[in-house]
Amino acid sequence: MQIVRLPPSRRVWIFDLDNTLHDARPHIFPSMHAQMNAYLRRHFGLDEEGASAMRRFFWQRYGTTLKGLVRHHGHDPRRFIDETHRFPELAAMVVGENALRHALARLAGTRLVFSNAPRHYVEGVLRALGVARHFDAVYTIENTRYRPKPAFEGFRVLLRAHDLQPHRCALVDDALENLRAAKRLGMSTVWVSGEARRAPFVDLRVKSVTELPRLVLRHAR
Repeated sequence: MQIVRLPPSRRVWIFDLDNTLHDARPHIFPSMHAQMNAYLRRHFGLDEEGASAMRRFFWQRYGTTLKGLVRHHGHDPRRFIDETHRFPELAAMVVGENALRHALARLAGTRLVFSNAPRHYVEGVLRALGVARHFDAVYTIENTRYRPKPAFEGFRVLLRAHDLQPHRCALVDDALENLRAAKRLGMSTVWVSGEARRAPFVDLRVKSVTELPRLVLRHAR
């Protein structure tokens, strides 16, 4: 993993949010999917089955439902985000690990968050996890002009903002398509997954971000 060849102060760790820094599967994703289905029912006159099918189709083809709606139906991304990311009890829905704060503090270098979610949601999750102070900057769907990962445009926004060369960076993400894009740009890649299979563009696989500082230290020796 090329990033560990650099001095720790030169390293830049770019973290995805959902299912990377916390587990969105138990509470947040079911609520988000229900809100998206409700949006699709309202705007397309679909029943619940049809809305679920449309949402899954766009997610599988484009990585996000939003991208499919914008590309094929010209929907306003701001309105979609507003209507599908409402979590009055967000703090109670976040499932994190107590060791996360300590792990991030041990990971030397610049730490950034790069999420396809909107800013109000990302910042709310980071507060609930108690890790907001461990990140130097947060990049959300608004920063990328609603062009989500794995599109290169979003990565380039982040790189330009910090005057970074890709070889200094590592993307830590649960989504293989995002890691593939990062590797094509020249970044190191860390896959957060419990799966045993391998991908040629993944440099390191961890089950949890809390494992990362120890493994980075091992690879740097």
